[in-house]
Amino acid sequence: MAHELSITRYIAAPPAEVWDVLANRQEEWWCPAPWKVRLDEQDRRPGGVARSTILGPDGEEMPQDGIYLAWDEGRRIVATDAVTADFQPSGPFMIGFWEIAPEGEGTRYTAGARHWTAEAMEQHQAMGFEQGWTTVADQLAALCEA
Repeated sequence: MAHELSITRYIAAPPAEVWDVLANRQEEWWCPAPWKVRLDEQDRRPGGVARSTILGPDGEEMPQDGIYLAWDEGRRIVATDAVTADFQPSGPFMIGFWEIAPEGEGTRYTAGARHWTAEAMEQHQAMGFEQGWTTVADQLAALCEA
């Protein structure tokens, strides 16, 4: 896909377990430590609210206000910041996706971001996309494989 960044990782745990951690324990793995996420409002359906706040180790707070485009239970989450929960345009940065699929005895996890422009994608890359999203995948895997 044009303007897409993604990472993938094999997780040595069954898909049902990975999905449970992915969907229901986001506050434990969503941000690279020592950063955290606070889930402020979640309406897990297409068009539903996806509101959270990224919390930094020095008191930083970065609100994230968007909507779910897809919530395919046990398989995929897709969200965007292009519009707010009340469908107001909000200066889009990306469409994020988190997917799982069975692979052998475990699960293939793929996560990524699709951007409207090459410049936005390059900005995300410069922000440390690969390192940050790989760290998050490692945190998710550690919880699932424990």
